[in-house]
Amino acid sequence: MSRTFRVDLRGVVDLLSHHLYASPRVYVRELLQNGFDAITARRAAEPDAPARIRIDPPEVTGDGTLQVHDTGIGLTEDQVHDLLATIGRSSKRDELGFARGEFLGQFGIGLLSCFLVADEIQVDTLAAAGGPGDTIRWTGHADGRYDLRPAPVARREVGTTVTLTPRRGAEHWLSGSTVTTLARRYGSLLPADIRVGAVPVTGDGPPWLDRRRPSADRRRDLCRYAEDALGFRPMDVVDLHVAEAGLTGAAFVLPNPVNPVRHGDHRVYLKRMLLTERADRLVPDWAFFVRCVVDCTELRPTASREALYEDELLEAARAVIGDQLRGWIVRLAGTDPARFDAFLGVHHLGVKALALHDDELLRLVDRWWPMETTVGSLTLADVRTRYRVVRYTRSRDEYRQIASVAAAQGLPVVNAGYVYDAELIERLPAIDPSAVVEQLEPTELATRFDVLDVDAELAVRPFLTEAQRVLDPLGCRVVIRAFAPAALPAIYLVDRQALLDAQLLTAREQATGPWGSVLDALGDGPGGCRSGGEGGGHPGDWLPVRPQLVLNHRNPLVRELTGLAEGELVRLGVEALYGQALLLGHHPLRPTDSAVLNGSFLDLLTRAVSSARSPGREVGTGGEGEA
Repeated sequence: MSRTFRVDLRGVVDLLSHHLYASPRVYVRELLQNGFDAITARRAAEPDAPARIRIDPPEVTGDGTLQVHDTGIGLTEDQVHDLLATIGRSSKRDELGFARGEFLGQFGIGLLSCFLVADEIQVDTLAAAGGPGDTIRWTGHADGRYDLRPAPVARREVGTTVTLTPRRGAEHWLSGSTVTTLARRYGSLLPADIRVGAVPVTGDGPPWLDRRRPSADRRRDLCRYAEDALGFRPMDVVDLHVAEAGLTGAAFVLPNPVNPVRHGDHRVYLKRMLLTERADRLVPDWAFFVRCVVDCTELRPTASREALYEDELLEAARAVIGDQLRGWIVRLAGTDPARFDAFLGVHHLGVKALALHDDELLRLVDRWWPMETTVGSLTLADVRTRYRVVRYTRSRDEYRQIASVAAAQGLPVVNAGYVYDAELIERLPAIDPSAVVEQLEPTELATRFDVLDVDAELAVRPFLTEAQRVLDPLGCRVVIRAFAPAALPAIYLVDRQALLDAQLLTAREQATGPWGSVLDALGDGPGGCRSGGEGGGHPGDWLPVRPQLVLNHRNPLVRELTGLAEGELVRLGVEALYGQALLLGHHPLRPTDSAVLNGSFLDLLTRAVSSARSPGREVGTGGEGEA
């Protein structure tokens, strides 16, 4: 046996009017929409019919109600039953026989939004096909009831008047100032005479449509519009047009940098009625440097008419807008390099994000965007022209390790530790097959340093043996070389494999049970190795790749240190140089590193103070020092 659903009309009204919409303010939009749709329907048969909507707030009506008058087509009694009292019908547009694109409304339930601010909705309407005596009144109540009877006062012209009786506590939503603000916000671009009382709220229509004016004047007006509507003066304006979506508008380039992970709040009008001011999926993610204002006829709104429906048409429109913004960037670089350079200075992240997938934009970044290098600020094109090979580091920490030494030797290294830079460098062969790019390991610098001659090597061998004994507990290998600048006594070099091995070693020390076995197995990888029982290790012991402390034999202090015979002072000197090299290279300090650094500093300071207080150095005591 089939049965029909039982519907709690009071609950349905509550659901639609209190949970479909985000704010009570949308009731003004829905009233304007209904009125303008009625005008559109009437003008289809009467092209010269007036297009007027007047909203009289309580300050005008004098009885606490709000009234909305329109010169639309009006409704017959049958249409009132079907359209005002039947929840779920597709739309009045189908009843009136027009295509969907002719009307603003989508769902035929907009009038229910008035229950957000009113307990009673009264509709007096006269259809275009009727006479004055055919004026009817429909009264809807928030509890789901409605009444339909002849209106006590006949309308003198075709159209509809909606009267709202405010619910207690919602009176401020119907005040003149609030209604004027909302009407101007939602309906300022509609091609109709819309007034709140005697105050007009409509203007001259979308400012981007008038293309007959000189481009300079038009751009100035659009910039002024952006200041008034969006609150900023744009760097530039990009015209937008997507025929498939019936979309026209403008993209305003922001004058200040913005967070690239924050999607833009774009303003979208649907057939000149404001849909939302927070459309975040209108443009591609990389185009976070623009704020758009567009009007469209074919994109679908959600049921609440407060966002765009994500479908294939919106995706296609987004792709076209992306192409138009990309074209503007390319044209700007070719026609106005100074302005393009200023644009890059503010919004380089967006351009670099696009250049990851676009060869034309990559060419622009290659040519225009200056990067930090050890030989100064250069574009990638300049680096290739002058040095042929583009050497780079993927992190800023790696770059800081080697920057001063590489600069002293004239070795060009690009700091690619900023967002997208490494990926862009690695894509250079896509636009220039002759490009050579190399990721520089910090430890590779040691191979570029001068080795000591045989006599000097033999002279420092005892020192190196003692220094290695000091640093073995810290997992560091000591090397002595000669390099510039001579003022730098030591440099700490660690490659990525050494960092990985250090993290693995720390994890092994903390792991217990089966996890320890898993981490032991990782020691067989390409970085660390098994000792096999040689070199003092036990069979199966894992030997990590170790970082290097490279001492500079050209530094006077290092040469003095290598000639010392006292073992304790050598230990303190090596530990002090180790700690200083960590600090100069901005390396993270482990607890053991901090302990070594503090201990060597305090011990050296103690020795210095003790030496200053020794009898042979004291002044004014009458001892040998005075003599």
